Amino acid sequence: MFIDTHSHIYAEEFEADRDQVVERALSADVKYIILPDIDRTTRSSMLTLAEQYPRIMLPLLGVHPTSVNASYKEEYAAFEKLLGKYTIYGIGECGIDLYWDKTYYKEQIEVFERQLNIAREMNLPVIIHSRESLSEIFTVLKRQHYNMKGILHCFPGNTEDAKRAVDLGFLLGIGGVVTYKNSLMAEVVKEIGTDHLVLETDAPYLTPVPYRGKRNESSYIPYIAAKIAEILGVDVKKIETTTSNNATNLFNLHSERCE
Repeated sequence: MFIDTHSHIYAEEFEADRDQVVERALSADVKYIILPDIDRTTRSSMLTLAEQYPRIMLPLLGVHPTSVNASYKEEYAAFEKLLGKYTIYGIGECGIDLYWDKTYYKEQIEVFERQLNIAREMNLPVIIHSRESLSEIFTVLKRQHYNMKGILHCFPGNTEDAKRAVDLGFLLGIGGVVTYKNSLMAEVVKEIGTDHLVLETDAPYLTPVPYRGKRNESSYIPYIAAKIAEILGVDVKKIETTTSNNATNLFNLHSERCE
């Protein structure tokens, strides 16, 4: 069994063939697909998909940092209003993004910290987006004096950053980037091993080799696992088992059953 810990399969890129994408994922033995939230514009689609595929599509709630703008207070209020009304498996994706726009940097930090507090109060994992902001993310996390749990999604750092993340209690989300030629993720994987890794696609983005350049989907998770197995010189079954156990424990899926 594989678990895709990060997929935006509810996005418009999948409108034409979403059911077939789900079928291919299940055929590839991907039994759970975690759905990170973005904002009000896509949340309804995400929650509808989770209702359509219960115990396969597992939703989160959160506010993506690139959705923190002039109307961020309304965006955050809409997210907070839904807490407790749906079964969710974590908070996110949230964090800081300094790649697209730095205008609302302070507001991004405010919204990120508020979501971290909610994750703590609800005893849920947090999925963190950290594009060109890993140092800032670590600064915020250091201020949070509690036993945190979650995933640094699409982990962007080096081996020292990886060790720091693990020391803070986080798992590293490894996706298609690890399959790219000369990817720095190979060194991170070698140093950290499998005990602190989970697999993700970030579909429809960051498609692994041999499908790079095409739309990503959860059925490609085995290619990511195979590359990690190659890097570590172990059987792919070990990667499958360990990463799935890591995700199962993080999202508390022990009582779930995939039909």
